[in-house]
Amino acid sequence: MAEKKNINLEEYANDHRVSYLVAEWKRLTQAEKDATELIEVDPAMKELAEKELSDIGSQKDALMTQIESIVGGDNEREWPNEVVVEVRAGVGGDEAALFAEELAAMYLKYAETRGWSSKALDESRSALGGYKEAQFEIKGEGVYRTLQYETGVHRVQRVPATEKAGRIHTSTASVAILPIYKRTTVEINPADLEIETSRSGGAGGQNVNKVETAVRIIHKPTGIDVKCTSERSQSQNKEKAIKLLVSRIQQQQDEREARERAADRKQQVGTGDRSEKIRTYNFPQDRITDHRIKESWSNVPKIMNGAIEPILEALAKAESGET
Repeated sequence: MAEKKNINLEEYANDHRVSYLVAEWKRLTQAEKDATELIEVDPAMKELAEKELSDIGSQKDALMTQIESIVGGDNEREWPNEVVVEVRAGVGGDEAALFAEELAAMYLKYAETRGWSSKALDESRSALGGYKEAQFEIKGEGVYRTLQYETGVHRVQRVPATEKAGRIHTSTASVAILPIYKRTTVEINPADLEIETSRSGGAGGQNVNKVETAVRIIHKPTGIDVKCTSERSQSQNKEKAIKLLVSRIQQQQDEREARERAADRKQQVGTGDRSEKIRTYNFPQDRITDHRIKESWSNVPKIMNGAIEPILEALAKAESGET
């Protein structure tokens, strides 16, 4: 029966791809209810009503198959098993850069506990060694489903190592979880791309410093630019950069659509955007607070060492409506 297919139709009521199909499903469901009630109040109409119910069932099966072919069978589109974690230093100078590096280490250590693989794609360091910005690829079962709510501004309150007067400073770093889709709605015109190559630095042997293997791609219509330096060949870096570019463009589109749907759906957590302040890490008070669900956790050093599972679970429960 169609009802057994694993699709939440309400979730797609505002999806322009299938909204008209969902509306037709609801109409048929009401007709089905009316026919059932007719049998109860007028047994003489049973044969006619049962034929109508059979016809409605066939129509609903066909509708569900059509809806499922568009959205339901594309789980990889919703929950890809590959993401790029991007961290950028915000307000706070070198302290913000150091915090950005600690956030990156937190996610990488958590990925290790989950058995996920990770790899640096590109990084830019500050004078004290923290990250001005960095990108890491993480692959593993359920990685985007698990980390999707981490996008946003993370704030740290603590006494920096360089602070001689013992004053508490507030700094920020932004995190973006960029899903890498095998299938996407984004189409890129090669004429819209500006591609630059340069010599890579860092690990990888002497070859990377002699050959122009690093690739930077600028998408002229949106102004989005990406860079990849992790691979040994220019073609491999270009391929990864294209995947990251597509992900960023897709995320931009998804965020725009999410804002348009915001008035129709109460979303407690959401995937947000990188300008939204989502969490504060208060070291002196040994407290981490997620502002979206107004919940706090202690033992900051342990959490920063990768033990973020309780936070991720709480966010998932809040978004699903569980108590």
